[in-house]
Amino acid sequence: MIFSSNRSRPSETIWSIQRNRNGVISILAEAFLARQVPFARQDPPESGIAPGREIVTILGMDAKDRKIERLERLVAKQEQVIARQAAMIDKQTVLIDALTRRVDELERQLAKARKDSSTSSKPPSSDIVKKPKGKGGGKRRGKRKPGAQKGHPKQERPLFSPEEIDDTWEYRLSECPECGGKLQESDKAPKVVQQIEIVEKPVRIDEHRGIPYWCPNCRKVHYAPFPADVEKGQLLGPRLTTLAAYLKSACHCSYSTIRRFFRDVLGVRISRGQLVKTVAKVTASMETAYAELLAALPSQNYVRSDETGHKENGKRFWTWCFRTDLFTLFWIDKSRGSQVLYEVLGAEFEGILGCDYFSAYRKYMGELNLRVQFCLAHLIRDVKYLTTLSDKATKAYGERLLDTIRELFRTFHRRDELTQRTIERRLAAARDELIAQATKRVPDSREARNMAKRFRDHGDSFFQFITTPGVDPTNNLAEQAIRFVVLDRKVTQGTRGKMGRRWSQTIWTAIATCRQTGQDLIRFLQESLLAHWQGLPPPSLLPATT
Repeated sequence: MIFSSNRSRPSETIWSIQRNRNGVISILAEAFLARQVPFARQDPPESGIAPGREIVTILGMDAKDRKIERLERLVAKQEQVIARQAAMIDKQTVLIDALTRRVDELERQLAKARKDSSTSSKPPSSDIVKKPKGKGGGKRRGKRKPGAQKGHPKQERPLFSPEEIDDTWEYRLSECPECGGKLQESDKAPKVVQQIEIVEKPVRIDEHRGIPYWCPNCRKVHYAPFPADVEKGQLLGPRLTTLAAYLKSACHCSYSTIRRFFRDVLGVRISRGQLVKTVAKVTASMETAYAELLAALPSQNYVRSDETGHKENGKRFWTWCFRTDLFTLFWIDKSRGSQVLYEVLGAEFEGILGCDYFSAYRKYMGELNLRVQFCLAHLIRDVKYLTTLSDKATKAYGERLLDTIRELFRTFHRRDELTQRTIERRLAAARDELIAQATKRVPDSREARNMAKRFRDHGDSFFQFITTPGVDPTNNLAEQAIRFVVLDRKVTQGTRGKMGRRWSQTIWTAIATCRQTGQDLIRFLQESLLAHWQGLPPPSLLPATT
């Protein structure tokens, strides 16, 4: 490298060099950039170093500096690449976190969509929309065929008693059907076939006439009065009115179906409006019996409750079911909240309430400091749901709870084999173990935390059946009673107004209570009608013992 302002004059070399390398580089760069500035001639330094030796040193330092400069530029570029990659990694981390949360949410939604009657409160009828499990279209192998099995004893219908038979027909032979010879009567019992048939005209049409009389004193025409059941029954008598109500309620028939039945089977044409009036008469006749049950409900020691949706002209209502040991009552309301419990059971209710874990019951329970038996069947389904989630810790948590619940029910089903004291002690130990398992080592997932909170807040309310005789661990009886209502809702599509709601809750109460107590529904409806028309005390739905 020539340190000169003129390449043609190499002898003009800079000899004044600072030993500070950074300083040298700065001076040389300034000289080369400002080529118009001539280098000052100086004598060689008195350092004892030959000029040539000094130049060699400068040349060597300059090559190192260029290498360092290249390396520094390369390092700067690498730092820029690293910075860009770090920013990209940050963006990807945020995206991965978002996608992970989305996958978790979708897995929870998928688990909810796969819920059936074994993992939720869905009815077993909802399972039919699921695809059959396993191969072969879900066919069960190793199961017995439908119908009577081999070796099953033959069962025949018992014969009607002589008092129940309207007519008897005897068939005789005049000669032997094979040889034509003379026959003698045998002492063996005759072959018997009892046949049931409806008469050709199954209804009777009666005409009632009120004879007119003229009063000379009043100068008016007076008619002889009709009997009360004729006056108020009008077109349909008490039996036919009862039949119409039975078809509308117990058989889930629409008004159109009832009209067809009356026309095709009974030979009677009747309008839809007449059927509506008929149903209204039956509703009015049962109001006293319904009010009696409603008044008796708050005094019951144990009430099981459940609710289901109800349709009315596109609006959402709720049908509440209250089942006691003596009767069952239905109540239709716009609300699904705790105010319904206050309206039906009242603020002075002191019995035990059997129900699911719905918030309205928990609010009512907390405000009245009420004893509640939460349904263990619902709890088991919710715990089973935990075992279907993708999170391993939550799944293991659910399996642990299920094992503990199984042990509790093994003990419960041995209650007939053990003394009352022993069974209570073992069930209490199983209860304490279940609460401990539910509230300790809880995974950090929303579902697991909610389950643990349920046990911390209301753990004892799942086990009232241990210490209170007659209390069921599940709410099955109320759920069974309300299934009839669900079927009726699906067939009839709900009600159209206040009169329809009154009819529904009243007749559902009569049907469920008659089934529960063994009463004859047809007889109760007919007696209610006659009592209502004749101004007599109506029959009660409460058992005679009360």
